[in-house]
Amino acid sequence: MEYFRAFLVGGLLCAIGQVLISKTKLTPARILVSYVVAGVILTALGLYKPLVDWAGAGATVPLTGFGYALAAGVRESIAPQGWIGAVSGGLSATSAGIASAVLFAFLAALLSRPNEKN
Repeated sequence: MEYFRAFLVGGLLCAIGQVLISKTKLTPARILVSYVVAGVILTALGLYKPLVDWAGAGATVPLTGFGYALAAGVRESIAPQGWIGAVSGGLSATSAGIASAVLFAFLAALLSRPNEKN
């Protein structure tokens, strides 16, 4: 049942993104940023944590999950570190994901053969 819930929520988030791409004039970059901001806002309102608890990876893997991780990191770091935690908390909470994305993008660039644009 865990897999079904993850598939349901992750698929729904992806389907909403596809509808926004297909039916609006929003660029994919604006949609991606909107997803991250939505994750932060829903976390701040206390609405995203119950979804993460229910759907697991279906809620944490999409970009709304990145916003959730940023907001949760800030929330955890702001109490012990004060205003410095507002900056460092989000970065430390998401640093492994960001580093992995950079590493895998670098490896993909090394292993692929780019074509010249004409």
